Amino acid sequence: MHISDTHLPGERSPLYGSGTDADSNLSLMLDRLVASGLKPDALLMTGDLTDHGDASAYRRLRALVEPAAAALQCEIVWAAGNHDDRATMRTALLDGSDAVADDAPITEVRWFGDMRVIVLDSSVPGAHWGELDDAQLSWLAAELSVAAPAGTLLLTHHPPLPTVLDLAVTVELRDQSRLASVLRGTDVRAILSGHVHHPSFGTFAGIPVAVASSSAYGQDLAQPVGATRGQDAAQGYNLVHVYAETIVHSAVSLQHGRDVGEPVAAGEAGRRIAGRGIGWRDAY
Repeated sequence: MHISDTHLPGERSPLYGSGTDADSNLSLMLDRLVASGLKPDALLMTGDLTDHGDASAYRRLRALVEPAAAALQCEIVWAAGNHDDRATMRTALLDGSDAVADDAPITEVRWFGDMRVIVLDSSVPGAHWGELDDAQLSWLAAELSVAAPAGTLLLTHHPPLPTVLDLAVTVELRDQSRLASVLRGTDVRAILSGHVHHPSFGTFAGIPVAVASSSAYGQDLAQPVGATRGQDAAQGYNLVHVYAETIVHSAVSLQHGRDVGEPVAAGEAGRRIAGRGIGWRDAY
């Protein structure tokens, strides 16, 4: 499960003077995930976890996400975004680390069976654009020098893709060619990002990139060319299905509309598939 841009404010309140309740949207999203019956390996949280890096927001985030992860029987992987505060995130969300400076980039390597997940920190303290410095790129190159049996997923908040909204060029990932030079020829199978508040898909250095929307608020891409408008709509997350030969990223909307056509329950769907002699669960 790839969730991004939860943007919890310091005290629970509407975001930016709107009616948007980031806490309620995330809570609803997690409730629906738990009710779905899916059993993911991880919740991959790709940044802007809070709106201003407040300790109270990180504590509320834990209170929402950790019980859901327990119910889903999965792990949580946290990445920092440009709205996060590294020191506060370390103490309030990650329970601190004596071996790392509070203001150092928050990076991590996690293993799920034979698949490796590498977390980068593209945040720049005091700025909203992204960057990966020499030390972080060198660390990444060293990690990727040994291939993982099932390949690697790379998490970084700022997507290494061209921007769709003109104004987003001011907050994009800078010096992308330096990251590309590290990634070419490695076992990285996908790059997962957030930041832009709308689903987006592309390739970078020959690697598929999947960007999740925000659980807090979305972007209205139907605006006149050059304009930008955030909206209390288009919230969502991505399902990430990993197969031996491919990875499928599916955008899921938080909005829940009326039925169209015949709703088919899981048991009935299974019966219909079996009735056609298709052993589809063995196909991958």
